[in-house]
Formats: sequence, C-alpha cells, structure tokens
Amino acid sequence: MNYIEAIILGIVQGLTEFLPVSSSGHLELAKVLFGDNSIPKESLTFTVVLHFATALSTLVIFRKDVWQIIRGLFQFKMNEEFIFSVKIIVSMIPAVIIGLLFEAELEAFFNRNVLLVGFMLLITGLLLFLADKAKNTNKNVTYNNAFIIGISQAIAMLPGISRSGATISTSVLLGVDRTRAARFSFLMVVPLIFGKVAKDFASGSINFSDESFGVMSAGFLAAFIAGLLACQWMIALVRNSKLYYFSIYCFLVGAIAITYAYFYL
Repeated sequence: MNYIEAIILGIVQGLTEFLPVSSSGHLELAKVLFGDNSIPKESLTFTVVLHFATALSTLVIFRKDVWQIIRGLFQFKMNEEFIFSVKIIVSMIPAVIIGLLFEAELEAFFNRNVLLVGFMLLITGLLLFLADKAKNTNKNVTYNNAFIIGISQAIAMLPGISRSGATISTSVLLGVDRTRAARFSFLMVVPLIFGKVAKDFASGSINFSDESFGVMSAGFLAAFIAGLLACQWMIALVRNSKLYYFSIYCFLVGAIAITYAYFYL
C-alpha cells in the first residue's frame, strides 16, 4: 500500500464511519480495487488505525458530551450524566463479549470478502429503509434500549453492516428520538475503539515498521479530517430523516459487490 492509497482509504473511512453505509465494508471493497494483498490480520490492523482516527474526530465534535460522561461516571450520583454513562457501558457489553471470544473469527472476515460485504450491505439498506419510515418521537434511550442497540453494534463488526446505520436504525425503530439516537450511536463506539487500540498495542498486535508507520499516519490524518466533516453532516441528515437515500445507495453497492464476486472473483 502506498501513500495515495492510504489517504484515499482514510477519506473513505472518515466519510463512511459516520454516514450509514459501512466504513469497514467500503474499506474491504476499496482494498480489492487497489489490489491490496495484505493478510487479514494486517488488513484489520489498518482498519483499526483508521477507526481510531474517526474515534478521535468524534471526541472533538462531542468533547462537551464526553466530558459530561466522564464526570458523571465518577460522581456516583443518580443524575442525568451518571445515568447516561451507565447506558453507554451497558451498550458496550455485547461488542466486548463478541470481540474477546471471537477475535480470530472476526479477523478472517477482513480478507477482501466481497460477497459477504455485498449481502451485509443489503441488510444495512433494509435497516435504513425501515428506520426512515418510523415515526419521530421525543423518547430517550432506556437501559433495555442501550443493550439492544449494543447488540446491533456487535453485529456491525461484520464488514458491510454499517455500525452507525445499524445502531441509529435500531434506536429509531425502538422509538428513540432521532437526534438522541445519533448522539448515542456516535458516543457509544468511542470507548470500544480506544479499548481495542490499547489492547492491540499492549499485546503487540499493532507493530509498525518505519515504512508502514508513514503510510498508516497518512491514512490516519485523512480519516480524522474527513470524520470531522462527516460527523456533523450525519447528525443533520438523521434529524431531517434522510436515511432513505442511504438505503438505496447500500442496495446498489451491495448488488454490485455481489455481482462482482460471482462473475469476477
């Protein structure tokens, strides 16, 4: 992988992490187009680095919210900040369990599996279509909602299932206010990404050579800048109920990926 490819992949990650079209799925498709021959573990490492960049962009956009969560968690008072912090923790449980128990199996999916990405994009499209038809409400996220949304986030570890699309769609279908759904969706992934990066560094799974460090840094910066722009855009789109257009996009890209997998791979 060269610098130009890394920057393009970074931009793809930054935009698609917040737009409900599956960043991991698009990264796998882009790697196929670029002829990336890295083994699944190396491919997943680059994906994790790019996700770390967009997690940082989330911190910048939601810095006040993140500070409230941290402050609320250590107040140990049943106020709004503490309750929201606990809900974030509850939402993390399914993904943590799946990530720890099935890490090797998840790595195997990041091997330019175009057919899997195609079918998962169709599922993402269906979720977005259903969520777009749901009525808007003023309801907040409950503890039960948080766990169910967390299950959606765990399923979204598969490339092609949009994490933001799955979690926001699940929230909206559960009757949660769209703006609150987007806010909760973006904040709930931040601890997981930071935890994953810390775990990989501690275990030595992420180990950069001089060459790979420069390439990954270029991708990291591109993903961070693109993420800053896409995050704010996505909040406005969800608030205005524009998920239908993304569902059509997922259907089209999914169909193209499936066709490509059957006839050209």
